[in-house]
Amino acid sequence: MTEKILILDFGSQYTQLIARAVREANVYCEIIPYHKSFTIEEGLKGIILSGSPFSVNEEKAPVADIASMIEKLPVMGVCYGAQLTAKVFGGRVDKSNKREYGRAKLQIKKQDILFNNISNDSQVWMSHSDSITQLPEGFELLATTESIPVAAFKKAEAGFPLYGIQFHAEVYHSTEGKQLIRNFLVNVCGCSQNWTPANFIQETVESLKKQIGNKRVIMALSGGVDSTVAATLISKAVGKNLFGIFVDNGVLRRNEFEQVLETYKQLDLNVKGIDAKEHFYTKLAGKTDPEEKRKIIGRTFIEVFDIESHKIEHIDFLGQGTIYPDVIESVSVHGPSQTIKSHHNVGGLPETMKLELIEPLRFLFKDEVRKVGLELGIPHELLFRHPFPGPGLAIRILGEITEEKVILLQRADAIYTTLLKEWNLYDKVWQAGAILLPVKSVGVMGDERTYEYTVALRAVTSVDGMTADWAHLPYDFLATVSNEIINNVRGINRVVYDISSKPPATIEWE
Repeated sequence: MTEKILILDFGSQYTQLIARAVREANVYCEIIPYHKSFTIEEGLKGIILSGSPFSVNEEKAPVADIASMIEKLPVMGVCYGAQLTAKVFGGRVDKSNKREYGRAKLQIKKQDILFNNISNDSQVWMSHSDSITQLPEGFELLATTESIPVAAFKKAEAGFPLYGIQFHAEVYHSTEGKQLIRNFLVNVCGCSQNWTPANFIQETVESLKKQIGNKRVIMALSGGVDSTVAATLISKAVGKNLFGIFVDNGVLRRNEFEQVLETYKQLDLNVKGIDAKEHFYTKLAGKTDPEEKRKIIGRTFIEVFDIESHKIEHIDFLGQGTIYPDVIESVSVHGPSQTIKSHHNVGGLPETMKLELIEPLRFLFKDEVRKVGLELGIPHELLFRHPFPGPGLAIRILGEITEEKVILLQRADAIYTTLLKEWNLYDKVWQAGAILLPVKSVGVMGDERTYEYTVALRAVTSVDGMTADWAHLPYDFLATVSNEIINNVRGINRVVYDISSKPPATIEWE
């Protein structure tokens, strides 16, 4: 039986960070919108109430029945969750004299198991415009800061423990915040911290065996982390009854098609490689609009996948590498309506394919997928390679796609990537790639004048890709890359480096 913590999301930008902190403590958790009903099932050990962009004093502020929760489980409110707790039990929450945002020092007033191994004056991160000015009757003050009278509290007598913390323990700037969350999980909720990659693999494979039985599964593979890990899990359950299809769309990286197929062979995956380069180039001919190129690649992939899938008889299931951020229901700050992100590796499959979905990674974050992959024996190089866009080099070639341009960019990009690894810089950047510009310029090579393409190098640092800063790569390294590309790739005579951050620029150029 898997132990679980439930996180009720009130719309905070940090909700997923709470989940990540819980998972890092080897405790399984799920995020649900605050208004979604849930049952107290076996294995549920506690509830965390997230922050929110709302004020608890707004007329339409989101609420939850905390009183009924603590009759059954321990509860901890974070920021808005703490303010809501104080208010619904009869305390006061007022507008602060000034918005409190940034670092603060926690002053522990009463020792509690929530603060085990946490030092007084520990740095915490505040982000709120309201403050709890009076605790409800029967509540104990646990901590303050210089700016606010109530930084942490506890309901003295409750069916189960009820805590509130005004700060965001889940963010990086709360230096001992992860310890506090572990204290809540272990000391308060009694979690055994046994949710590990090995346990996940064992439970998932057993579950897949029961779900699939002797039936067949088809799956589109991209050579990426998610689809490879998902396929390996499914293969452990059904062996050769998994039929993988890996399509060369003509805009992969240099030698990627052959290298990925070799990796799949080493993993004993039943995968068929389809060389569809010429088909994709024909469809892309004359197209220059980025969105049109994306749609053509998506549609053409579905066509190829559909044709190949019909060559395999008696398929009942479709495997996909969907991960948790793609399926979390996110709360709208304008009300209880929510949107569900829809993203699948395969996208809009033909309606004629009446297949049941198999998504073994749908409750894992990206870093957890990598840990599971390592446990499965998937090569480190594949698991930790940089993100690569679905449309591949098609959106790194500005303008029309031709085989000649693809080969040019593949060669330049391979040089860039190889040198990043040789200089021990590859793992220090989030994503790097070369972009072929629709610009030719005059150059001189020996006694000859040239008129050739320009390549832009892009490298960014980031945590999650939502925001990104340009990577400050050494000048000597950039000079080496430039020389190697210009000297070895006939057709490119100029290399530039992109120093734009996101926002306002995006990571990709198209």
